[in-house]
Amino acid sequence: MEEKLPEDLANLSELDEKSLLEVLTGRFAQDLIYTYIGDILVAINPFKHLSIYEKEVSERYKCHEKKSLPPHIFAVADRAYQSMLGRLTTGPRNQCIVISGESGAGKTESTKLLLRHIMELCKANSQLEQQILQVNPLLEAFGNAQTVMNDNSSRFGKYIQLRFQNSSVKGAKINEYLLEKSRVVHQDEGEQNFHIFYFMLAGISAEDKEIYGLLDPTCYRYLNGRFGKECVIQAWRAKYAEVCNAMDMVGFEEQEKVDMMTILAGILSLGNITFETTDTDALKVSEGSRGWLKATAGQFGVQEEDLLKSLTCTTSVTRGEAIQRLHNQQQAEDARDSITKVAYGRVFGWIVSKINEQLAPKVDCDVELNEIGILDIFGFENFAVNRFEQLCINLANEQLQYFFNHHIFLMEQKEYKEEGITWETITYKDNKPILDLFLTKPIGILSLLDEQSAFPQATDRDFVDKLNSKFKASPNFEVVRNHTPLFTIVHYAGKVQYNASGFLEKNRDTIPANIRELFINSVTPLLSVLFAATISRTGTLMPRKAKLQVADDNFNSTRKQSVGAQFKHSLAVLMEKMFAAGPHFVRCIKPNRSKQPDQLDSKLVMDQLRYNGLMETIRIRRDGFSWRPAFREFAERYSILLLKPDLPLDKSSCVSILNGAELSGWKCGSSRLFFKYWHQEELARLLERLGRAALVIQKNYRARICRRRYLSLLAEIRRQRQAQREREEREEEEERRRRQQLEDERKRRLELEQENLRPASPPVPVPLPRKKKPEPRPRSVLSVVPKASHLAPVPRPRSKLFEATPFDNELNENVHLDVSLMLQPIDEERIKEKHLKKTNTIRWFRETQVRKLTRDGGFPCWFHGMISRRQAEDLLIDRPLGCFLLRVGQSREGYTLTYRGADRCRHYMVEMQSNGKYVILGEDRAHSSLTDLVQYHSQVGIKPFMELLTLPCGQMCDQEPDYEELKAFASSSAAADDQDMDTASHKVHLQMQRLFLPPAGSSASESHKPPVLKRISDRRRRVEAAQTERDPSGESRPFPRLYPSIRLAMREIQQIQQSQDQIQVSSGKALSSWKRTDA
Repeated sequence: MEEKLPEDLANLSELDEKSLLEVLTGRFAQDLIYTYIGDILVAINPFKHLSIYEKEVSERYKCHEKKSLPPHIFAVADRAYQSMLGRLTTGPRNQCIVISGESGAGKTESTKLLLRHIMELCKANSQLEQQILQVNPLLEAFGNAQTVMNDNSSRFGKYIQLRFQNSSVKGAKINEYLLEKSRVVHQDEGEQNFHIFYFMLAGISAEDKEIYGLLDPTCYRYLNGRFGKECVIQAWRAKYAEVCNAMDMVGFEEQEKVDMMTILAGILSLGNITFETTDTDALKVSEGSRGWLKATAGQFGVQEEDLLKSLTCTTSVTRGEAIQRLHNQQQAEDARDSITKVAYGRVFGWIVSKINEQLAPKVDCDVELNEIGILDIFGFENFAVNRFEQLCINLANEQLQYFFNHHIFLMEQKEYKEEGITWETITYKDNKPILDLFLTKPIGILSLLDEQSAFPQATDRDFVDKLNSKFKASPNFEVVRNHTPLFTIVHYAGKVQYNASGFLEKNRDTIPANIRELFINSVTPLLSVLFAATISRTGTLMPRKAKLQVADDNFNSTRKQSVGAQFKHSLAVLMEKMFAAGPHFVRCIKPNRSKQPDQLDSKLVMDQLRYNGLMETIRIRRDGFSWRPAFREFAERYSILLLKPDLPLDKSSCVSILNGAELSGWKCGSSRLFFKYWHQEELARLLERLGRAALVIQKNYRARICRRRYLSLLAEIRRQRQAQREREEREEEEERRRRQQLEDERKRRLELEQENLRPASPPVPVPLPRKKKPEPRPRSVLSVVPKASHLAPVPRPRSKLFEATPFDNELNENVHLDVSLMLQPIDEERIKEKHLKKTNTIRWFRETQVRKLTRDGGFPCWFHGMISRRQAEDLLIDRPLGCFLLRVGQSREGYTLTYRGADRCRHYMVEMQSNGKYVILGEDRAHSSLTDLVQYHSQVGIKPFMELLTLPCGQMCDQEPDYEELKAFASSSAAADDQDMDTASHKVHLQMQRLFLPPAGSSASESHKPPVLKRISDRRRRVEAAQTERDPSGESRPFPRLYPSIRLAMREIQQIQQSQDQIQVSSGKALSSWKRTDA
């Protein structure tokens, strides 16, 4: 039997490094990768799949008590969500989850798990949750890459802000930080370019490769001429399909996707352009790469001559005179790589901007939204060669460590001292001096870097010499004596030596104005937008409409801020957001450097525990007070526990509340209370108990009120029945007396005739008694309907037009209640609203859907027009399991998929997104058409019940036509064609007749039509539909703008490669024959 190890390190009886490591090692060996330190989660990367993230596990961690379940990443998500709603703290407040650790420790996976669980917690049957979940795979493809430390390393930082209204998510925003653009043009040994290039080349079809101008992956210099093994390529192919689906789900247009892929292909082609000198010292493109120049120009949508000119020379204007300065070979290659980095960086920035645009909250500006932020930023890095990117990455980690120290140690212990709490100060490793080394003005490292970057003639060696002279006495800086510009920083996580080569150029990140002007005038719209965009102070791309001419160089004025200054400012904004929120910490630990499962390197883990300050964290979480509310806010939140009204919001009230709650271990300061991390859950449990009691009271009170109302209604019904019976009895008695009088009169006349013995003269007509006027109806809610022939059907409870009443079961054929007076005030309004929604849906279908849905002149056999939910269920009630149909929504622009399940019919909402893709709400896959959706879910089940579509419900019906909106079509008059469809309901039917008539009907498809459609004869609509059918403009596939040029360039490149291969083969043969002759 395995030993039961403590789940919370704050409960360790002996606190030392040895016992701490033993607990973590033991739990890791049992696949228990999560451990608490109070309210802080420690997560060790298992480097393997664990079955602890399934749906059942996620359900258990919803509104759970911390002690009842083992530590889990889902518990952190639940705690942040409940705190955001104000259930665990003194009121609603923004929250942030900070995930930290070195590269390869599992931060990105933790982010995805947190996002997934938060979306489960706030599930509101909205497509927004699925769109937010699709953001991660999309950003990973464009922003992650394989490094020597991590196969899926984030080469950028992101802060995901989830916006909530009450408990439902309303939008999201992504803030991205410092993409490592230099990776596009150079990767160290054992590393790769960004994932998207490999996904694209592996997953794209042969036809699309020809369209975009892509060749064999091994011929691209930016990929180092390497690709993957067959098993890896298969995985990349699946990833590419995920990326395409993610773009569809988020809302990318088809033309935008084509333009983006064309730009990526142009980046790869640009990397293959090489230069050679001429006799005049001018540069020209080498013969072998002329085809690549032509291909790049076509893919970027620019002229070949203009692109070559921007690579080989720089144009500047001095005193109104244009001066051209020719590049040498190194400068031309630098210009080529500079274009590549800027183009890729702007594509990535545009993707983030597009995501933010699609996920922006669609609520009024004055609506206050709460927020949960998740920080997934690059981990601490120490490579063999560390460059400018590693400097910024490690600076960000220093800032996060300072935030952790400030929140856990500095701020907490300062409040103990101010409030007079007895406390033994805990010392910790403060990294504030390291931050000052980087950020202090005017002599911090970043300030000196900006200063040197401002001088065109300054070199990287000058920058390092400046650092050596300024910081040689600093304990966190070490001088390196070497001919290469090197320097060393002593970070909180250890010493890192930086190679300053390229620091100044990367910090400037400039691009010549002639290159920018060239791409602004590109015929590829996306590229034009990217280079016309401005850059914010934090380095965020801000797209705007492109201008074909550049009157003034706004680009340079907005880009004078260096990369270092942008990163510094973005970190300041990030810290401001985080300091204003309630933090939750996840400390990720990397168990070994070889990325192997079930292996834990004790020394590596201990080093991470030390520099993360986890020993000190355990001590302060064990002895300290992590929750410190003021008296007023505590009393406002928890005064209900005393069950006393008008309680003063002061110290005495707080003490009374806590004494009544029987809590122990808390302390009282001069202006606030001090609680352990577990006190919040204890108080929340007490509030929850009161909440349940309040629900019971409300339930019984409302039941009593409803019962009283029910009894009064029942008494009224019985009174009306009794009155009706009495009226009927009186009427019957009067009728009986009248008939008796008539009979008596008839007998009297007969007797007279017999007495006179003569023919009877016509009797004088006796006037009949006048019928009594009906009595006025009583002014009551439930009126009597005299002599109703039958009982109106009682609607089902799910009907939106009628509501089930408590006395529905009292209705029978002998009792008739007039409920029209009860419903009349809302009937007209609802009918008008329903008619308006139906009219709008019909217009939407006619204008956007008919052409997409019709095939071969008819509708698919599973399409059933605009029928009601009840009619759909009636059609499927006797059908086998898996039978289905699709129908147009009656009150919204969309469809509903009705499915015959094992015990009931299910209705799945199908939405059409802004980019024209179809999605079943709750599903994570978008489809280009309804036919594709049906075909896909005939093989893959619909979540959450994984139901397969097996048999389409045909459109034949044995009884009356099953189409609610098509019943009146046969009798509709063609003379009303041109009348306004909004004036009366029969005109809506006429529009539906026009709408659901398949264009260009043929005899072959006649058997698949519904019975109603066979009787429709609207010739004018048929002519219009046939014209629409012949017009292919609506369904044409988007292509790159200069597709013919790209094709010609690709053929030229292939011919050159074939000729080179033939030369190599012939030279090999000649060499072998020479060797034989020599022998």
